[in-house]
Amino acid sequence: MEWRWAGAAAVSAVALPLLIVVFVFAQPPVPADGAGDAAPSQRALSDIPPSYLRWYMDAAQTCPGLSWTVLAAVGKVESDHGRDPASRRPNTAGARGPMQFLPATFAAYAVDGNGDSRTDVYDPADAIPTAAAYLCTSGAATDIRKALFAYNHAGWYVDRVLAQASEYSTPAVAGDLVEAILAYARRQIGKPYIWGGTGPDGYDCSGIIYMAYKAAGVTIPRTTFGQWPFGVRIPAGQEQPGDLVFFSSGPGNAPDRPGHVALVIGGGKAIEARCTKCGPIKITAYGSRRNIVGFTRPLANRKFKQ
Repeated sequence: MEWRWAGAAAVSAVALPLLIVVFVFAQPPVPADGAGDAAPSQRALSDIPPSYLRWYMDAAQTCPGLSWTVLAAVGKVESDHGRDPASRRPNTAGARGPMQFLPATFAAYAVDGNGDSRTDVYDPADAIPTAAAYLCTSGAATDIRKALFAYNHAGWYVDRVLAQASEYSTPAVAGDLVEAILAYARRQIGKPYIWGGTGPDGYDCSGIIYMAYKAAGVTIPRTTFGQWPFGVRIPAGQEQPGDLVFFSSGPGNAPDRPGHVALVIGGGKAIEARCTKCGPIKITAYGSRRNIVGFTRPLANRKFKQ
C-alpha cells in the first residue's frame, strides 16, 4: 500500500504460512449478515480459495459499507489470493503479505484475525482484516475510490480493483438490493440519532438510508431534501420494503419539501432515526401518523432502471 510500486510488474503476493488450513464447503459459502452486498459469482467461486473467501466475507463485516468483493479484488490484484510466489518475500518497495503491506503500515493497523495473540503480515487471517481496517479508516464506507487510492496511489490500480470486484459479484436483482438495504439498516437499530450522522456510531434520518443504499452498491442523495425528489412517487398503501416514507417535520421543512424520512420495511412499519430526544434508531409504526407527505421508491429512478 501507499507509494510502494516499483512498476506494473510489482504486483506481488504473500508468503504463506508453512501450514495452510483449507476449509471445504459442501455448498458455496453464503455471506453472513453484513458480509457484503452480493453473493459470490461463479467467477469468484472458481478463482478464490474457499478459506480466503470466508476471510474476505468476515473481514468486510467489520466495516459497514465495505463490500467483501472489494477486499477480494485487492487480494487478487496484490497477490492472486496468496498464490503468487513473489508474495513469500518483500518486494522491491518492501511490501509483503497477501495484501502487500509496508511493515510500518501493517503495524499501525494490524488486526489479530484468528485470535492467536499475534499478528503476521504473511498470514491471510491477519492481513485481510487488517486491509479492511485500513480501507475503513480511509473512508471506504462512503468513498471506496478514495479509500483504494489511499491504499495504493495510482488511478489505474483503483480502476483495476473495482473492475475485478464487479467480476466477483453476482448481478443483483431488485429483491437482492432490497434485502441488502434492509439488512444494513437493521444492524443499526439501537444506535443513537446523530444530526448529520452517516455512521458507524450514529445516523440522522436520511443518513441511515443513504448508507443502507450505499451498502447495497446504490448511491442516492444524502439528505432528505435530495431523497424526496429522487425516488418515484408511490401511492399510499402500495409502498413496499425498501421504499421511503416522508414526513412534514424537521428543520427546513416546507410544503412539498418534507424534512424527515424513514425506511419502509413492510407491514406499516419503518426503520427510523427520528430525533435526538426520540431515543435510539428503532422500528416504528407510521400508519397512524398524520404528517405523512408521501412515499417514494428510489430503485425506480430511471438511473437504476438503465
